[in-house]
Amino acid sequence: MKPKPRICIGLSGGVDSSVAALLLKRQGYDVFALFMQNWHDITGTLHGECEWEEEREIAEMVARKIGIPFHFVDLSDKYRQRVVDYMFSEYSKGRTPNPDVLCNREIKFDAFWEAAQALGADYVATGHYCRKDSFTAPDGSTMYRILAGSDPNKDQSYFLCQLSQAQLATALFPIGDLTKPEVRRIAREAELPSAEKKDSQGICFVGKVDLPVFLQQQIASKEGDIVEIFRDWYAGRPGPATLQEMAEPIRYRREDGKVIGRHIGAQYYTIGQHKGLGIGGHAEPAFVIANDMEENIIFVGEGHGHPGLWRRALRIRPDEVHWIRPDLALSPGETCRYTARIRYRQPLQGVGLHCQDDGLFLLFDEPQRGITPGQFAVWYAPDGEMVGSGVIDA
Repeated sequence: MKPKPRICIGLSGGVDSSVAALLLKRQGYDVFALFMQNWHDITGTLHGECEWEEEREIAEMVARKIGIPFHFVDLSDKYRQRVVDYMFSEYSKGRTPNPDVLCNREIKFDAFWEAAQALGADYVATGHYCRKDSFTAPDGSTMYRILAGSDPNKDQSYFLCQLSQAQLATALFPIGDLTKPEVRRIAREAELPSAEKKDSQGICFVGKVDLPVFLQQQIASKEGDIVEIFRDWYAGRPGPATLQEMAEPIRYRREDGKVIGRHIGAQYYTIGQHKGLGIGGHAEPAFVIANDMEENIIFVGEGHGHPGLWRRALRIRPDEVHWIRPDLALSPGETCRYTARIRYRQPLQGVGLHCQDDGLFLLFDEPQRGITPGQFAVWYAPDGEMVGSGVIDA
């Protein structure tokens, strides 16, 4: 009889990965746990210390309870190089990166997978709420698909939007068909030590942070003006006429509005942000609508419906377009209908994808609020398959 594959479960100490490990064990697989430490520096963390020691302790207890071997690997150097340094670089350019997406592409399904292979793993499993299946392509090769998780409130496919076919070939998602309440129930019935543990928040493997303090490790603060753009500024201005114009954010100047405050550095603020601005005197909250890195200005507008917060299109540079399904990739001149989201947990939006020589353009059926450079746009087929993604350029 052919032995069952040896599976490495990335055991974090949370309930999701714990139940994933339990299910694999119950299915008779040769399972072992690998806990990774990815961060040491406590600068800017809101809890005052990294919680990895507590997480490791819980993970070890879970492994003992399930009856699987437990291993530890320190990937903090690679995490800093591939994820945190990227974060600093993007913020310094006035863009807002998504470190969780990068962590999955560069660490969990790359560096971590290499460590798992060294321990004899054939597959690596995680506690993500998403599903995977496969089919045989016309050329006889196996093509893998990522589908949204069965729990619409916990679907985490967005965070896996940069995985490749090679990475998917050895990836398993044991809880993708379950809902969060079902996962909690299984953990309680099995008396797992993580059964009542709260979900982690903040930056992947760093935790909740005071972002300006965290970024000041490498990006110096520099005071600048906060300029308010009033709604009457838009009156009578011609609307965009082409797809490229619709995808291009408005470039404001200081003289277009009124200086209403000071900030500590334009790189610390993101499109759509309203907390931490330190400005008052408005009937509705003021939101960041743009930043000018050269002049160190952030522009704000009052109210959720401010025109500066909304537009219908975005652009992804050709080198930033990633097709999870390369067989469905568009060539210049081609278009296709999908649904898409521009941030985690955003309801899916109707969109047309337009591939042109200067990039892939997403033209939404309805205007979108807070399109943010540096974030990932992700598009889905009608059956919930995640087809591709890309970094929003503008």
